[in-house]
Amino acid sequence: MESLLIGSFQRPSIPVATDFSSLKTSSHTIVRVLKCKAWKRQEKHYSTSMKLQRQYMTQEHVGGRDRSIIAADNKLKEKFLVHVSSEHPLESQPSKSHWNSVHDAVDAFYRFSRPHTVIGTALSIISVSLLAVEKFSDFSPLFFTGALEAIVAALFMNIYIVGLNQLSDIEIDKVNKPYLPLASGEYSTQTGVVIVSSFAILSFWLGWIVGSWPLFWALFISFVLGTAYSVNLPLLRWKRFAVVAALCIFAVRAVIVQIAFYLHIQTFVYRRPAVLSRPLIFATAFMSFFSVVIALFKDIPDIVGDKIFGIQSFTVRLGQERVFWICIALLEMAYLVAIVVGATSSNIWSKSFTVLGHAALAVLLWTRAKSVDFSRKAAITSFYMFIWKLFYAEYLLIPLVR
Repeated sequence: MESLLIGSFQRPSIPVATDFSSLKTSSHTIVRVLKCKAWKRQEKHYSTSMKLQRQYMTQEHVGGRDRSIIAADNKLKEKFLVHVSSEHPLESQPSKSHWNSVHDAVDAFYRFSRPHTVIGTALSIISVSLLAVEKFSDFSPLFFTGALEAIVAALFMNIYIVGLNQLSDIEIDKVNKPYLPLASGEYSTQTGVVIVSSFAILSFWLGWIVGSWPLFWALFISFVLGTAYSVNLPLLRWKRFAVVAALCIFAVRAVIVQIAFYLHIQTFVYRRPAVLSRPLIFATAFMSFFSVVIALFKDIPDIVGDKIFGIQSFTVRLGQERVFWICIALLEMAYLVAIVVGATSSNIWSKSFTVLGHAALAVLLWTRAKSVDFSRKAAITSFYMFIWKLFYAEYLLIPLVR
């Protein structure tokens, strides 16, 4: 009876192996489809981001494509492949932490501010302020407060000028400097306008409440020249014209920075009469050479984008190598003059530091210049940043000129 009862009830078929196997196969099929779709989306994004670089490569650059671009190309491909080949669907990727978001925001602003110009501005004001110091007792809280006020106000204006230039050059920077926040899309145009406007207002506000006329006029003239240099309005955008663009940079870096900030310390902080001292004249003359070099050299790495968008820089007109060696010759001449000035000093320690320091920088410049590979944009850009390091080093030597 028991066997009959048991036999009369059919055991339900539990599709353990069969159904689970089909479910697993179906799941893997879905994952593969998702991966395929994700790859297509990422491939499309990758293709778009690299399109401008390939589009703007001139025929002479195609054969010798820059290694840095190739490296970035391969890195981007690898990133997409790893991301898409992950076993996790895209929707399950962990969101960035708050710390990463803060880090990205700081990094974007760091690149937006063009830190090499920020460092140069700060060092130049400190160096020129020290020219007004005549005795040890001049290092008073009043001096440090006055110098700090000038540095902060000038840095605010510096960020306005470099930010406005990026706002005016978004399309050009997509070719020449795609890592900048506006060119890469990290910042919207509206964000850029807000940042630039805010820093201009802060700069003028600080200059006004300090009450120093040399400081305020330095900010105002820098604002006018920086705006005329970049903004695309009738009779403006002076950067299109090589000589006028060089004169703008010369006026700010060579004349305004040296004289105005020296007068800020000399007449406003120390309440002394304005005097054009020997060190101040040397600093102005030397930085005249250096400012012209920076004005010329900054366009050497950007020749491709400048050609496309009709910027008639000296590099576009004369060629990279010719402008490069003109810059080297100008700097070597400046170092030679500095050595002569140092040798005529009656102060022994000033003579020693000035002569040896400028001689060392001249040798270092010539040695480094001979090793530049003009077929690689990365090498030219690296040398341009080396020029800025020489710029910093000069401002360390200027206070020693007596």
